Amino acid sequence: MKSISRIENYNATPEQVFKCIDDLGVTGMHMTESSAMMMGSKLHLEYLTENHTGLGSRYRWTGRMMGTSMGFNVEVTKWTAAEEKIWETIGNTRLIIYSWYRIHLIVTPMPDGAKAELSISYEKPKEFFNNILSFLFADWYCKWCLKHMLGDAKKALGMKANNTKHFKNKKL
Repeated sequence: MKSISRIENYNATPEQVFKCIDDLGVTGMHMTESSAMMMGSKLHLEYLTENHTGLGSRYRWTGRMMGTSMGFNVEVTKWTAAEEKIWETIGNTRLIIYSWYRIHLIVTPMPDGAKAELSISYEKPKEFFNNILSFLFADWYCKWCLKHMLGDAKKALGMKANNTKHFKNKKL
């Protein structure tokens, strides 16, 4: 398993930052829009539980990328308001560059606002071709996702997204 993280500082309260990043309408936006990184594709988000946030909330992503059908369910497995959230894929997944992933958010109060550390941990797929794609693109894609998730949260909070780059790579 490999993990990549990014840290971003916000001029907002920890509660505001957490609520914004907890909203998939903000942090999942980069996957619902066509882009070069998404190979011109986009995914559709469907909520599977009545509660869209909080422990146990579940949702499903579906779509096509590179002519391949994609689909995976995600569940929030840890949720402490204004502090920490973990969400990860569950069940059978149809992904291309990962076989499984977990996203971990930690929000920490700072004297002038809050710091958010967001990480993506993933396992490579077992299929030969997808494993090669993972080797070539998984880290790059993780960094792109983290940048957009934290940057989109800044924009939603009315702040200018900057180029703060605090990436950490580690093998677990």
